[in-house]
Amino acid sequence: MTITQTVVPDGKERITLAGGCFWCLEAVYDQMKGVESVESGYMGGQVANPSYEAVCTGRTGHAEVVQLTFDPQVVSYREILEVFFAIHDPTTLNRQGNDVGTQYRSAIFYHSPEQKAAAEDVIAALTKEQAFNRSIVTEVAPAGPFYVAEDYHQEYAARNPSQPYCVYVVNPKVAKLRKQFAEKLRK
Repeated sequence: MTITQTVVPDGKERITLAGGCFWCLEAVYDQMKGVESVESGYMGGQVANPSYEAVCTGRTGHAEVVQLTFDPQVVSYREILEVFFAIHDPTTLNRQGNDVGTQYRSAIFYHSPEQKAAAEDVIAALTKEQAFNRSIVTEVAPAGPFYVAEDYHQEYAARNPSQPYCVYVVNPKVAKLRKQFAEKLRK
């Protein structure tokens, strides 16, 4: 397991998001214009070098996350957050559908004060417009060490399209992206 730091190529930015299973988020963001890389991993816990099995116990404190490197000249931080809030339920604490536990929490791990402010602004705007029937519980926290998930988790949905979880959970989120954000898709 390796830790990656927040060093990004010139002119690029990084964002780290938790919104349930990382397979879903990865499959969605892999299709967005301006997103240059998507890595599944773990963040937000207190144990160094956690394994998937350890994270699944809920005792490490980590969330399943995706870490994106993106070109802000093509897609903005706020646009990435718009998609984030559209494809998962930010009102359920430590849960996305049948995935239950702190590892499935909704979180935005910011890499700069500007990202923190933008995330808080987006949440405030969604709250003001009552975009959801319940309160948003998405955590906004500073990015900590990012631990890359095991190789078999990377590009999982792309490599396992007929796996039942992918068919019934991942694919509907990708379909929602395609329908709701068609202009943001790679050609």
